[in-house]
Amino acid sequence: MSALGPGSLVVVTGAGGPAGTAMVRALIAAGASVVGADRDQAKLDDVAALLGDDAERFSGQVVDLLDADAVTTWADEVATSHPGGSARVDGVVHLVGGWRGGKGFLDNTVADSELMLDLLVRTLQHVSLAYHDHLVASPRSEFVIVSAAAAEKPTAGNAAYAAAKSAAEAWTAALADSFGKLAPDSAAATTLVVKALVHDAMRAADPSKTFPGYTDVADLAAETVALWALPAAEANGLRKVLVP
Repeated sequence: MSALGPGSLVVVTGAGGPAGTAMVRALIAAGASVVGADRDQAKLDDVAALLGDDAERFSGQVVDLLDADAVTTWADEVATSHPGGSARVDGVVHLVGGWRGGKGFLDNTVADSELMLDLLVRTLQHVSLAYHDHLVASPRSEFVIVSAAAAEKPTAGNAAYAAAKSAAEAWTAALADSFGKLAPDSAAATTLVVKALVHDAMRAADPSKTFPGYTDVADLAAETVALWALPAAEANGLRKVLVP
């Protein structure tokens, strides 16, 4: 039986993108209330519009995830809005992404590395540090990131991207170690691994393309929601590969 449902509060970063939209819809369908963060208010408004009558259980907020102090203040405010009346958060799904690279090793630049570290690592660090104690306070919480197969098998052209993804996985593993010590029966940090993500707009833009090995954003969302049905000790530190 899933611990996710009415009375649960989950945060989704990068909520305005295709993966974020699918994730918000799946979490709300499971009964949770969702706070979505993005850099673009218009995208958050679009998500709310798609939810119809369920929009009352979604709150979209523009947050600069590269501002550590702003993220901490935001996390504290979100925790106090928990529908159960307790200052806690029952999940964070971190979907901030990006990609830079080329065909060969020399196509990687220091600027690419800095951008990838900002998007894939710094935002993760700020969010996980800010929400750590709120997740520990929950009777069953999940912190989820989406990594890439490239982190395990980098190629010459995606060095900056793969290095940042690898660092993000290491950071999440360290978060799992903290949860295992402080809340072994209730908190978990999980990494879901994909080759790449695909959604309906991508298929519509290129109907002849088959996207081999790609994971649909709806499948990613379903796999994420299912984590709350696992015992925390089983989900904590899990690195689950979703490449078909």
